[in-house]
Amino acid sequence: MEFAFDSRTARLRTELLDFMDTHVYPAEAKFAEQLAGLTDRWAWDSAPVLADLRAEARRRGLWNLFLPGAHGAGLTNLQYAPLAEITGRALHLAPPALNCAAPDTGNMEVLAQFGTAEQKQQWLTPLLDGRIRSAFAMTEPDVASSDATNIATRIERDGDEYVLNGRKWWITGAMNPNCRVFVVMGKTDPDADRHRQQSMILVPRDTPGLVVERGMEVFGYDDHDHGGHAQLTFTDVRVPAANLIAGEGDGFAIAQARLGPGRIHHCMRAIGVAERAVELMCARAEERVAFGKPLARQGVVQDWIAESRVKLEQLRLLVLKTAWLMDTVGNKGAHTEIQAIKIAAPRTVQWILDKAIQLHGAGGLSQDFPLAAAYAGIRTLRFADGPDEVHKNSLARAEIRRQADKRGRR
Repeated sequence: MEFAFDSRTARLRTELLDFMDTHVYPAEAKFAEQLAGLTDRWAWDSAPVLADLRAEARRRGLWNLFLPGAHGAGLTNLQYAPLAEITGRALHLAPPALNCAAPDTGNMEVLAQFGTAEQKQQWLTPLLDGRIRSAFAMTEPDVASSDATNIATRIERDGDEYVLNGRKWWITGAMNPNCRVFVVMGKTDPDADRHRQQSMILVPRDTPGLVVERGMEVFGYDDHDHGGHAQLTFTDVRVPAANLIAGEGDGFAIAQARLGPGRIHHCMRAIGVAERAVELMCARAEERVAFGKPLARQGVVQDWIAESRVKLEQLRLLVLKTAWLMDTVGNKGAHTEIQAIKIAAPRTVQWILDKAIQLHGAGGLSQDFPLAAAYAGIRTLRFADGPDEVHKNSLARAEIRRQADKRGRR
């Protein structure tokens, strides 16, 4: 069993660490300042410093690292994992600087895998170039979206067009005016088999009848520095039939293909969030004195730091194993591990962030440190791409079957 990075990963990792130290971390304050000065606060990718970072990332060969195959850097999941982790240390700046930010990543994967030549030319190429943003419109306010077959938005054929009617919410990135296209999931045939009722279709932002109703907040944070989350309505929205992705009834399968890589990318970056929290925790513990000695010498603080390191190393190994399985046996073969990391990562990182906030005192709750905003973001991962309970139920059923099969072979 080999734990070392291969030569390409090691080279890219060295390059990325240097890029973070020399460009990303020094730009964080400037990015925040420029965001505050934008005419449209949602247009985060219009901040001039981000354009500079992107140019440097491209020059260094750090562009589109997430995407395998000819359209991207051609990395495996296992090669990308330690790189995504590093970008998680500056979650609102590093991923977009490398054009590796969700939800664009998942949408690019969908278009690369399922899109027609025309769809790729119109939407994938500008996304790969970082010229536009996109959003994935699946979750709805009127149904339990944890069961994707509940999706109620209608996509109905009318001659050479499809007509959409319905409501969506928590659509990440949709408040950004530079989000030019939505990948929308809805029902084309409510009478079909349960997993063949849904389809996906491309809806340009300026299509009549598509209205961005409002931005959504998470614990008071509107996430404007990442395009926000929005509630949308579709009222008799008409798009060409050629905008359908793959075929009618393929929506659920496409969603599953999209969510597998999306889930592990979230988990990879979450490890980076936790690593930075541990760094801040250790620095704070050495700087602050309480009851006559540094916090770093307080037993409870030492316990938090030790537990954080143990939990973090366990999580990293599980994520790397999952990435390796996705590369070797495919997303379906790694389904159990993907569910396991989706359960473990938000819970583990949330625990570490909680301790880091506690160690920082009232400062940990403030905008002066990234911890509170990170906590709000990580907490959303217990819903995003499926809530904990759905993954636990599925994982338990698979384990029960596995154990029954094992008993039957004895």
